[in-house]
Amino acid sequence: MGAKGLWALLAALRAGWCLLPQAGYLHPDEFFQSPEVMAGDILNLQVYYPWEFLSNSPCRTAVFPVMTSGVTYWVIKSLQQLGLCSNCINSYTLLVSPRLLFTVSSFILDYSAYRLAPSWEADPWKALLLLAGSYVTLVFYTRTFTNTLEGLLFALLMVLVSSKKSDGSLAVPTSGPLIGIITTAGFFNRPTFLAFALMPLLYWASSIIDSQKSIKTVINHFLKLVLCACFTATVFIVADTFYFTSMGLDNLYSIRKGSLVNVLGQLKEKIIVTPFNFLSYNLNPHNLALHGSHPRVTHFAVNGIMLFGILHILAVAAGVKTLKKYIHHLMWARSHCQESSGLLVLSEGNPTLLLFYFVPLAFLSLFSHQEPRFLIPLILPLVLFSTSQHRAVKWKHVIVIFNVLGALLFGCLHQGGLIPCLFHLEQLVHTPESLNHPRHYTLLFAHTYMPPRSLLNIKKRDTHVEVIDMAGSEEETLCQTVEQHANNFTCSDCHVFVIIPGTVRATITKCDVSFKNETLVFPHLSMEDPPQIPLLFSGNWRSQLGLYILQLDRDRKKL
Repeated sequence: MGAKGLWALLAALRAGWCLLPQAGYLHPDEFFQSPEVMAGDILNLQVYYPWEFLSNSPCRTAVFPVMTSGVTYWVIKSLQQLGLCSNCINSYTLLVSPRLLFTVSSFILDYSAYRLAPSWEADPWKALLLLAGSYVTLVFYTRTFTNTLEGLLFALLMVLVSSKKSDGSLAVPTSGPLIGIITTAGFFNRPTFLAFALMPLLYWASSIIDSQKSIKTVINHFLKLVLCACFTATVFIVADTFYFTSMGLDNLYSIRKGSLVNVLGQLKEKIIVTPFNFLSYNLNPHNLALHGSHPRVTHFAVNGIMLFGILHILAVAAGVKTLKKYIHHLMWARSHCQESSGLLVLSEGNPTLLLFYFVPLAFLSLFSHQEPRFLIPLILPLVLFSTSQHRAVKWKHVIVIFNVLGALLFGCLHQGGLIPCLFHLEQLVHTPESLNHPRHYTLLFAHTYMPPRSLLNIKKRDTHVEVIDMAGSEEETLCQTVEQHANNFTCSDCHVFVIIPGTVRATITKCDVSFKNETLVFPHLSMEDPPQIPLLFSGNWRSQLGLYILQLDRDRKKL
């Protein structure tokens, strides 16, 4: 099969695996920074609003959630209201519709790689294969992360600042307004975007200065960028202020003339600039420690390898080699009184491309909180560098095995039972019996990632479903809570379900409760409660790699 056919196959896999859907649950932020919030605002479902989206602590812009998850939810809501689809809103569409939009948008990466490859002496189709075959693209870029949007905006920025034509000749940069818009939008999406935008902006600025002889023309280019950036920032500030002042989209839609005057009055009193609130919070070491502190070398030594494998190692090796060469040339230049010759080393194509990879990585390493997903925007410069001069060719078998294992681990296994569990519970609470004879359901989650309530498809006005998230509670606290619910069945038709990974199943057996139904969802891998290796080679291995849905019995005394 040729390169084009293989890329088409990988592209189909990306779309098909999104629709399947992927069961792996990477991080709570993939739900709680967009779909969960929009499901509450637009579909009026019971959700959990994270603190960043509360009116007293607005740290995330509402613009991108509205443009992505909000648009998809508005579409399925409209289809159902028009009678074109009687059951458009369900757990499957609530999960897949925003992901599908992100998956379609992920092909911006492919377009960018194809456009940029000739400029950086890389083979376009080899770059596309390396990109489309990466589990980062297959898994992370099909999820509703702000990091995914950050990566797409970074890719567009790299295309806009490219001052080389496909034949290698220089082109006159004319993209100042678009660069200003994308840089500002990326900053409002995630303020860390400035770390990714730094090298593209410097590259564009140097191209402008080199290609223009008139100072007036240079100033004109920069003025256009600044004006478009200011206009974009104003749009985001006004939109966020409206959103957080009116407490969500549902109130925005119901604004009348009288209340609009009140809202405009509030706008004058409280202007909301979410990136500043974000930076104010995250620049406080004590706040970052609440989310986990890591050594400063985690991105370099762990996360880069976890995401990109041998490609990261090859880039580090090339970076060290280039740095040594630069130092050698600089020393030689000084000894011969030719200080400028040493600087020429970094003006070559590939070493410059390395800066697009390592400069953002270095800036992100300054923060103590370091998660792998923060680095996913770097896949584009890394792929372009790896396919130039055929660096990755001899490692192709290692690359294939690494990405297959990564896709299985993060796309299927990692917290992989929680989404199917929510699908199962959604069907359970919406059975005809439950609708005709209202039942009360208590769903107690322990030692799992935060369950997105929206996937249960429960309207805000309905109170017959209660979700309790106990996170990683200790054995004593967990038992007390379970026993309390076993003793307090307040109605004849109350049902209590406990959802725990198989690795914690033994803990529940120590509690003074009994269960009448058990459902095992397979597979489910919890890295916070990892399976016991000896049990994986026994007849109990499915339990260790599963998620249990346990229904409490009214008779709490064990036999």
